[in-house]
Amino acid sequence: MAEWEGKSKGTVSGYKIFIFLIKHAGINVAYLLLVFVSLYYFLFSRRQTSAIYRYFRNHRRHGFLISLINTYRNYFVFGQTIIDKVAITAGLAHRYTYEFDGIEHIRQLAKDNSAGILISAHVGNFEVSQYFMGEFDKPIHLVTTDEEQRAIKSYLASIMAKPKTGFIVVKDDLSHVFEINRVIDQKDMICFTGDRFVGGAKTLTANFLGQPARFPAGPFLISSRLSTPVLFVYVMRERHKHYHLYARTAVFDHRDAQSLLHAYTRSIEQILVKYPLQWFNYYDFWGA
Repeated sequence: MAEWEGKSKGTVSGYKIFIFLIKHAGINVAYLLLVFVSLYYFLFSRRQTSAIYRYFRNHRRHGFLISLINTYRNYFVFGQTIIDKVAITAGLAHRYTYEFDGIEHIRQLAKDNSAGILISAHVGNFEVSQYFMGEFDKPIHLVTTDEEQRAIKSYLASIMAKPKTGFIVVKDDLSHVFEINRVIDQKDMICFTGDRFVGGAKTLTANFLGQPARFPAGPFLISSRLSTPVLFVYVMRERHKHYHLYARTAVFDHRDAQSLLHAYTRSIEQILVKYPLQWFNYYDFWGA
C-alpha cells in the first residue's frame, strides 16, 4: 500500500555527529561526511532506494544508469536539507541566502480576516521557511504525519532555537482534528502537507506523473470548503546554500476537493521539472 508509516529514519547519535561537525568543523565538513552516509543508505535501505529509483526510472523516464546515479544524489540532497535545517535553527541562518517568489501572497493571507490555508509537499525543505520568512500577522501551524522518534525530537529541542511554527501531528485518536478546527476558528494560518497519509485515512485519487496516486482527502476537503484563498508553497534548495521560496495561489472550483487536488498535483509536477532530485517520499507512493 502507498501509505507513509508516520516516522522518519535516523538516530540521536547520527544527529549528534552532524551537529558536532557543524559547530566545530563547519557545514561543508558535514556535507563531506554526508557523501558516505548517503552511500550507506543507498546500499542498505533497499525499500527506500527501490522507491526512489522507480520514481526516476518510471516517472521521470530516466535510463537505468542515470536513475541509479540520481537515486544516490537524491539521498545526498535530502541529507543536505537536514543539515541545513539543523544549522539554520542552531543560529547559522546567516550562512545561507534566500529568495522569495510570491511571498506577498502569504503576507496578504496573513492580513485577511479569515483562516489562511497553505498546502505544501515533501519536496524541498519547507520546515526551514519559518526561520527566514520573518514575522507575519498570524502564526503558522504545520500539520504533519511525520512523527520523529521522541528521543530525536527531545534532543533537537534542547539545542535549537524555539521554532516560530506550531506543529499539529496527525494521530490515530483524531485529536488533531480538534486542533485544526481551533486554528481555523482563530483565523490563523495553517499549512498542510498534501502528499502523505497514514493507514485508515480517507483518500482521493489523482493522476500524478503519469500514474494514478492516492492523496489524503482531509487537506483538500477542508481547504476547498473555506471561503479563503489557498496557496501552494515550497521551499527548494539550490546551489551554494541558497533557498528559493515559491508561493502560488491555487485556482480551483469552490467546494470541489477534486479540483483543488488536480491543481495541487499539477503544481508539484511543475516544481519537480525544475528540481527533480528533491522528491523526498521514500516509499511506494503509487502503490503496488
